[in-house]
Amino acid sequence: MTKVIAVTACPSGVAHTYMAAEAIENAAKAKGWEVKVETQGSIGCDNELTAEDVASANVVILTKDIGIKNEERFKGKTIIRVGISDAVKKAGTLMDKIEAHLAQTA
Repeated sequence: MTKVIAVTACPSGVAHTYMAAEAIENAAKAKGWEVKVETQGSIGCDNELTAEDVASANVVILTKDIGIKNEERFKGKTIIRVGISDAVKKAGTLMDKIEAHLAQTA
């Protein structure tokens, strides 16, 4: 099964962080994939990814509008960087691109 993990964060650390997390979760689940999203918002880190989550993930999605804390934990993984607004508005398209990439590398 495909497993996608993500970390979302935005400059203000409020609405878009959580909207992007929800959009990524919904789009991945629509593909039948396992998904876990860590949010790094104004209230701190929620739903923190474990070492096991990272190890078992096929793809890591990181928002790129602001620095992601502890990004070094994803070294060696396939990382896709996306703008926070694209994560919110184009999550389905993002999952289609991930699916195509995974099919090519399978």
